[in-house]
Amino acid sequence: MRNLLISKMISIYEIFLIFHNKRILFLLAALLPPLSRTANAGFSGSSGYSDLAARLVNAQGYMPFAVFVQPPFYKSFPFILSLSVVLILLLILITAWRSKMFARERFKLEKIINERTEQLLLQKERVDELLANMLPKDTADQLKKTGRANTRKYDLVSILFSDIEGFTRIAEQMNPDILIDELDKFFFKFDSLVEEFNIEKIKTIGDAYMAAGGIPEKNRTNPVEVVLAAMRIMQYMKDLKKDNENFWDLRIGIHTGPVIAGVVGLKKLSYDIWGDSVNTASRMESSGETGKINISENTYEYVKDFFNCEYRGKMPVKYKGNIGMYFVKGFRPEFSVDMRGQEPNQNFFIRLQLLRLQDIEEECLKKMEEELPANLHFHNLKYCIDMLTGCELLFSSEKLPDEDRLLVRTSALFDCISYSKGYLDRKNYIYQITREILPKFHYSEKQAEKILRLISMPFIPPAARTIPEKILSDIRLAFLGKNNFSDSANELYLELKTFGQVSSRPEFIKYMTEFLSSFSFYTLTAKKLVEIPAGQQIEKLKLMREKSDYNVPSG
Repeated sequence: MRNLLISKMISIYEIFLIFHNKRILFLLAALLPPLSRTANAGFSGSSGYSDLAARLVNAQGYMPFAVFVQPPFYKSFPFILSLSVVLILLLILITAWRSKMFARERFKLEKIINERTEQLLLQKERVDELLANMLPKDTADQLKKTGRANTRKYDLVSILFSDIEGFTRIAEQMNPDILIDELDKFFFKFDSLVEEFNIEKIKTIGDAYMAAGGIPEKNRTNPVEVVLAAMRIMQYMKDLKKDNENFWDLRIGIHTGPVIAGVVGLKKLSYDIWGDSVNTASRMESSGETGKINISENTYEYVKDFFNCEYRGKMPVKYKGNIGMYFVKGFRPEFSVDMRGQEPNQNFFIRLQLLRLQDIEEECLKKMEEELPANLHFHNLKYCIDMLTGCELLFSSEKLPDEDRLLVRTSALFDCISYSKGYLDRKNYIYQITREILPKFHYSEKQAEKILRLISMPFIPPAARTIPEKILSDIRLAFLGKNNFSDSANELYLELKTFGQVSSRPEFIKYMTEFLSSFSFYTLTAKKLVEIPAGQQIEKLKLMREKSDYNVPSG
């Protein structure tokens, strides 16, 4: 019986050898009777397999042999390695997917933010545009930065009032919608005309239109510009009346004087002006006649060189007593295209630019006083004032045309200020200031190019060909014929040494001596203004050798 059981067990073991299944081996060992303590020690390792094999073999009398069982595939190194690679790739794919999702969400958020930002910028632009239409730019900027705008006093402002004759009667007879449309059309045209001449619209009250020149930027030309705008407005109304004889009639009044300007209100902001001049301008309008421009005697004094005016005498004005008044008839003959005096010619605008030039000079001299470096010993504020004075002397004597006067004087002014940045950057600075300042004061592109050529002409030696170039050269070098030539020459040397244009005093003296030996002024007026001839100036140069280079800072 025992041998039969063992024989069956061996058959089962043969099956085990085929399948190499550890669990079958464990079952087989469990069915065998214990042969020794060692055999029952367990089947966790290779010793268990060896004991089982020995028991089976000994039972049949076979020779002992070893059986090796491979571990399961999921415990093998290739499987574990493959599984690790798969897991790593899966982790990478998940990370990439999450990154892509995050990027997509970030893109959506950025798109939303950009859209919101663009909307805010558009709204800000609309607000700024609306504010700019309500207030002057500088006042609007101050209001945005500080929340309030300071009031400011102006000494020279020209105020314009216009009013439609019999508007109350017209308003009662016309359809309200048609009336408002007509007023809107008129005031839109008025706005474009006053803006053309840098005039600030103040407000409209019913059919009354109010504007002022000389604010928020001060200027000397505002009386002429306001009268010019008034003539354009009146001509516009006359053209409309040609098509319809029953069309509205307009009165315009202008007065020039001091005002106070500022912003009133906390919610509905309004830029306004106050003062006795405003009341007087209103009286000029109410005391005028339809189809005419009535100006005060104050305004007349500023515009009489540009316009023909008809004196009305002293007229009584409510609360003001008797005030001299004038009707503007048209442009003076020398400034008119034809004898009618209704259209200005080029000479009118040149003369107006000469008046504007005084504003440019004031602005540039103030800029020079603030910005000129101390080591500009020669091209300083005094030199600039001397040049501007020399302009007037030569202009009168040489009978220079108005436009050439404008170009030469502007060139002299910009030539002075161009040294503010030293010698190396002077050329670029000339181009910069001409492009920034000249368009602001209505210089044409052609005029700007001529001014650039004049300033770019060499200082020493000059290379003048045209009359304006010769006059500018004589103005620049006027110091060569003056009594104080020694001081001026020493200042010029110190300046050139500071900016590395000369290396030593003997080099400068040699160069100036050679230049003076063959130098002569271009214009007859400049030659007559010479106080000491060139030969004596050369002797003074020789005495400069004994002077030391004191106070010469490094460039």
